Amino acid sequence: MAPIPRLRGYDGPALLSYGFRPFFLLGSIYAGLAVLAWVPMFHGQLEIITAFTLRDWHVHEMLYGYLPAIITGFLLTAVPNWTGRLPLQGKPLLALVLVWVAGRVVVTMSAWVGWAITAVVDVSFLLAVAATVAREIIAGRNWRNLKVLIVLGVLLAGNLTFHLEAHVNGMVDFAIRVGVSATVMLVMLIGGRIIPSFTRNWLARENPGRLPSPFGRFDAASIILAGAALLAWCVAPDWTGAGALLLMTGLVQTLRLARWAGDRTWRDRLVLILHVTYAFVPVGFLLAGAASLGWLPASAGVHAWTAGAFGGMTLAVMSRASLGHTGRTLVASPATQVVYGLIVVAAVARICAVLEPKLSVALLDVAGFAWTAAFLGFALVYWPVLTRPRLNA
Repeated sequence: MAPIPRLRGYDGPALLSYGFRPFFLLGSIYAGLAVLAWVPMFHGQLEIITAFTLRDWHVHEMLYGYLPAIITGFLLTAVPNWTGRLPLQGKPLLALVLVWVAGRVVVTMSAWVGWAITAVVDVSFLLAVAATVAREIIAGRNWRNLKVLIVLGVLLAGNLTFHLEAHVNGMVDFAIRVGVSATVMLVMLIGGRIIPSFTRNWLARENPGRLPSPFGRFDAASIILAGAALLAWCVAPDWTGAGALLLMTGLVQTLRLARWAGDRTWRDRLVLILHVTYAFVPVGFLLAGAASLGWLPASAGVHAWTAGAFGGMTLAVMSRASLGHTGRTLVASPATQVVYGLIVVAAVARICAVLEPKLSVALLDVAGFAWTAAFLGFALVYWPVLTRPRLNA
């Protein structure tokens, strides 16, 4: 994301001066605390008063709790750059934050609040975000970025379906795949824009030579193929055709990533981590394809996407955007690099917990605590960055 082109006069708390500040901070804290609570819940040592099963609460708060916060922080910062319009600040931004917080409270206490009220409060956040983004894109006549609204719409529909499915069936299946699929598409769309761009900028300045391939027909075709594969997976995850599409997409996404020259970015960890964590996208497709063909458990691919691609990409984007938009040097500090290492450990351990049943309990604990340490570590390291004024203000 390039620097925001212009700002209105603002003298309130720095935390509410840009959309990324509150949502990156609160989203990372919640991601860490939610998994920290999930580990003892998994072991039967903790219970909450949610109407969801404990597994569904965990899945919901990852897919439709923490992730929408980070996505919102990104979009509220990116959209002004796309449209040239002023960013959301102050009381309107605070109102949006409070809607998100209310959703987390009612979902966790949904057995007491009731499923219908819970659904309305929770779904209203993504609805408000979609409406805000749509207003800015339309007012700025930035038509090419309207596709972001399609992904937000699918995510919103998936969240509503999650509540309905949990209420009617007692457990959730379809809405999980919808939420995962929508987020995978968002990672491919946004990752396909920022990873080659940041890589090209750094290589042109620091390591001249082979550059990332520009976006072209191959990238467009790869996204269309991925969309077809994910749609098939959502509707018929055990269908042989879905497995074939997923495997084919995994190979194509691997080639797409290889075209971005990530192997030449070792010296810039802020760029390298984008390539490393995007690699979990094709890995997820390959594992999900193998699961559809009956070769592996289904959760292996899901956790490659959720723990690896989603967790890793959100930390990578949050750290880079937080530094860049607060006037700091774009360099990954030793503490930031530790955070990156922890999220990769969490992702690998979570995938291996599925693939190696004899070690699953120990690996789940490793994954849970590494995830928690990564996100709470980010919140600790970036607290002063996100809560204090821009350095050159």
